[in-house]
Amino acid sequence: MPLHIDYVEFTSPRLEATQAFFDAAFGWSFVDYGSDYRDIQQAGLGAGLERGDLAPPLVVLKSTDLEADRDRLIATGAELTRDIFEFPGGRRFEFREPGGTVMAVWATLEGPTEG
Repeated sequence: MPLHIDYVEFTSPRLEATQAFFDAAFGWSFVDYGSDYRDIQQAGLGAGLERGDLAPPLVVLKSTDLEADRDRLIATGAELTRDIFEFPGGRRFEFREPGGTVMAVWATLEGPTEG
């Protein structure tokens, strides 16, 4: 099964200022998950905003078999930058493709899903 872009994460050292800008400029709303993470609503694609050092947006792909996709990506030349970890609602890993772009792959905790 192909992996599909499912989510994009943004970072900002000034989370509240970025959130206010996204709201005023784009009309996006947010669900707070603690003091350092916001789930962006109404962006047309799943997205999040995390307090942290400025970095390029992180493209997150959705998987129905996280371990198999991790192993396949490594076998085809990806460098694993963060192995599988759990977060509220799912698990994911992060990798760098041969050209240098860092991406992530996630799956729900409930098990396989239709993609």
